[in-house]
Amino acid sequence: MTAPVIGVLALQGDVREHVAALAGAGADARPVRRPAELDAVDGLVIPGGESTTISKLADIFEMREPIDKRIAGGMPVYGSCAGMIMLAAEVLDGRPDQRGFAGIEMTVRRNAFGRQVDSFEAPVEIAGVEGEPFHAIFIRAPWVERVGADVEVLGRVSEGPAAGRVVAVRQGHLVATSFHPELTGDLRLHRYFVDLVRAAA
Repeated sequence: MTAPVIGVLALQGDVREHVAALAGAGADARPVRRPAELDAVDGLVIPGGESTTISKLADIFEMREPIDKRIAGGMPVYGSCAGMIMLAAEVLDGRPDQRGFAGIEMTVRRNAFGRQVDSFEAPVEIAGVEGEPFHAIFIRAPWVERVGADVEVLGRVSEGPAAGRVVAVRQGHLVATSFHPELTGDLRLHRYFVDLVRAAA
């Protein structure tokens, strides 16, 4: 079985960690910074980082329109943390000049869980991912306030002050989480995405 080629948008954020996790999950993983590199991949990960910075750099590196086109054409994309914000149709508490790819019909609240000092870890059960709850790491993370009719909620925080908050979603070929699976050593979510890319190809 040929390994699907999956790019990690390498403008800012946890690029190396996602490349390593994808490789461990059976993908041919590579950083993507230019449109020609995007043309060579079957799927894309938008990593955690700073969503306003990623938004600006997407324009500077002329990646916005090519990514929009690939999303419209059915390319699977997974966004973690800032990547979730970049995939949202509507962002609350974002900067006015911030523009994402608007692929998932959802409203997310930026930095919803608080500042860096309010980063925390919590168990999250993910629909479609077998085994124990996922050990989720939240760092200045967004949460989902509203989802459209076509969006499947994959996971919610199960305990603590944020219990019940939606932190993982899927709409067709697009997946997003508020948390950072690339920092845990647990490859189940990356395998889930690799399988999604393989099925789409």
